[in-house]
Amino acid sequence: MPLIFLTSGESHGPALSGILEGMPAGLTISSDRINEFLADRQRGYGRGGRMKIESDRIDITGGVRQGVTLGSPIGFSILNRDFSNWAEIMSPEPTFDQPPEALPLKLRPKHTPRPGHADLAGAHKYGSSDMRNVLERASARETAARVAACAFPRLLLEALDIEFCSHVVQIGSVSLEGTATFEQIASDAPRSDMRCIDEKTAARMRAEVDRAREDGDTVGGRVEYRVRNVPVGVGRYSQGMLRLSSRLAAALMSIPACKGVEVGDGFELAGRYGSKAHDEIVYEKNAAAGDRRFGFRRLSNRAGGLEGGMANGEEIVLRVAAKPLSTLMQPLQSVNVRTLKSSPALVERSDVCAVPPYCVIGEMLIAWVIADVMLEKFGSDSLIEIKKNLAAYLEQSIAAPPDKN
Repeated sequence: MPLIFLTSGESHGPALSGILEGMPAGLTISSDRINEFLADRQRGYGRGGRMKIESDRIDITGGVRQGVTLGSPIGFSILNRDFSNWAEIMSPEPTFDQPPEALPLKLRPKHTPRPGHADLAGAHKYGSSDMRNVLERASARETAARVAACAFPRLLLEALDIEFCSHVVQIGSVSLEGTATFEQIASDAPRSDMRCIDEKTAARMRAEVDRAREDGDTVGGRVEYRVRNVPVGVGRYSQGMLRLSSRLAAALMSIPACKGVEVGDGFELAGRYGSKAHDEIVYEKNAAAGDRRFGFRRLSNRAGGLEGGMANGEEIVLRVAAKPLSTLMQPLQSVNVRTLKSSPALVERSDVCAVPPYCVIGEMLIAWVIADVMLEKFGSDSLIEIKKNLAAYLEQSIAAPPDKN
């Protein structure tokens, strides 16, 4: 069955929770490892004050016994420590017995939407003039639950020797120059509070964040992801929306503030001739047994490891563009939906820059998509079954047998 998950919970509610269906049995699970992913999501230069309050930890409530998955749905929750400061306004039960205008300012409905946020469209959609009914769920806080849910597929892929890395390549007007190897990204990016592999560039990125903070502004950027050892042929081309490239792009676009996804050389390919856009193919007769490219490889990787909606065996390379966050300490002009008068947009506690956390959030969503297509190809009941089927697949080859003459 498909690997699916749902999350629930509001930014300042009691907790975030989730349920994951479709994970195979027999996978060793470490809550400590999942908590490391959750901690990574909270790190990064430019993060706001809430990261000093929360210390996200997963509480697994089903689907795992003695540290091993059972094949049944996995349930979990993550407590919101900040709920104690919002218990009255976020209570599931009615707590106010006076009119809104008589409430303390913090508890009053929020009627002025933020440009660039879900506030106004969501208010229209659900028929509420109080933006808090929208902003609490539209908040990027929800990505903590997604990181937790997708950590399970990530651990599955690691058990199948599929590797991930990511790094920040741009903050505002500051961009990383040149290219980097998978090993360099995996080694150096996690050491940086900007998730940047070059410290001189990281220092310029921090200065960009500082300028935005001083001006009451926010700043966005770009992140690059790499995935390697995905076997050739994983994915499908038979239906457009089931292509691996389509699904990966959709998953990354689901991250709050994401405004663009690029595969391989992406938009640069539009300005090249075909002879400079595609990756020539060669064959290595003495490829190692179990080679996930079956001896075929590309002389370049402009396609970013994806051709025709399938993995081609090269590194999968994806990039995302994240816009500046929409909550500004010097708010933009908006309109009070009750009075219809011009008013500064509402101000909620927020980050100046949330691009570094995109690294772990994106990696987890990519892992979920790739795990799903791996399970589709190699079975989904148990890890033993998956490994057996993968090994059998890697023994096949369409390469012509040696000429005996």
